[in-house]
Amino acid sequence: MKAKKDRLKHLKENYPFLIMLLPAVIVVFLFSYLPIYGILIAFQDFMPGDKIFSDTTIWVGWNNFKRFFTDVQFWPLMKNTFLLCIEGFLIGFPLPILVALMLNALKGRKGAKYLQTIFTAPHFISLVVLVGMLQLFFGRYGLVNNIAANLGAERYSYFLESSAFRPLYILSSNWQDFGWSAVIYIAALSNVDPQQHEAAIMDGASRLQRIRYVDFPAILPMVSVMLIMSIGGLMGVGYEKALLMQTDGNLGVSELIATYVYKRGLTGVPDQAYATAIGLFNSVINVILLIIANKTSKKFSENSLW
Repeated sequence: MKAKKDRLKHLKENYPFLIMLLPAVIVVFLFSYLPIYGILIAFQDFMPGDKIFSDTTIWVGWNNFKRFFTDVQFWPLMKNTFLLCIEGFLIGFPLPILVALMLNALKGRKGAKYLQTIFTAPHFISLVVLVGMLQLFFGRYGLVNNIAANLGAERYSYFLESSAFRPLYILSSNWQDFGWSAVIYIAALSNVDPQQHEAAIMDGASRLQRIRYVDFPAILPMVSVMLIMSIGGLMGVGYEKALLMQTDGNLGVSELIATYVYKRGLTGVPDQAYATAIGLFNSVINVILLIIANKTSKKFSENSLW
C-alpha cells in the first residue's frame, strides 16, 4: 500500500515532465515499434502489393537468409561494412572525448564557446551538400587536384580510386559529427566541482594531470555508456552517404550491406523479402554486439545499460 502511495506521489510530482516526454514516446512507438511486424516479410515470398497476413501468403522460412549466406556478395559486403565501421569507430569514438576535454581546459570561456559553435556547425550540413563539397575539393577538377596540377603533380581521381573511398568517407563523417558528439561530454564536464580543480592546483597538479585525474574520471561513466551504444550500432552504417559517393571505380569497397539492401529492395525489380532478410540479419549482429559490449562493461566496471 505504501509503495503504491509513493508511486502516485512520484507521478504527481513529475507529471509535467511525463507530459513533455509523451510526444517523443508516441513518435518512437509509431515509427519504431509499430512497424516491427514488417520483419515477417523476411520469412515470406513477398511481392510489392501483397498483404503480410492473408490466406495467400507464401511462407518460405529461412530461404531468404540462406540465399544471402550463399550469395557471392556476402563476404565482400561483410568485409566492406565491417572495415568501414571499425575504422570509423576507432577514429570517431575518442575524437569527441579529446575535443571536449580540450574545450573544457581552455581558460577563456568565450573562446571555448566560439570553438564549440564552429565544431558543431558541420553537423547541420545535409549529406547531399557534404558529398557535393567533397566533389568540389577532391573531384578530378576540384581544388586539391587544381593545386596539385599547378605544382606539377598528376591529377588523382579520389572518387574513382577504391583506396580513397574509406579515408574520404571516414574523415568527412568525423569532421561533420565530432563537435556534435562532444556536446554530451561537455555537459558532463560542467558538473565537475571546481573545488576539485582548486585542490589539485594546491597539490601542484599540472593541467594535464587535472585532466587525467579530475576531468576524465568525471566523464568515464558517460564514456562507458556511449561506448556500449557505439558498439551496439557498429554495423548500422546508413546507405545514403555511401550511395552518394559510390562510383564504378570504388564499387568494390563502397558496396555495403545498407546500399545492397537499398538496391535489392527499392530499385530495379524489387525483392523486398530478400532485402528485409538481409536488414534483419544486420540488426541481429548489432543486437549481439550490444549484449556483448554491455556484459563486458558490466564485468569490468560498474557502468552498463542494464
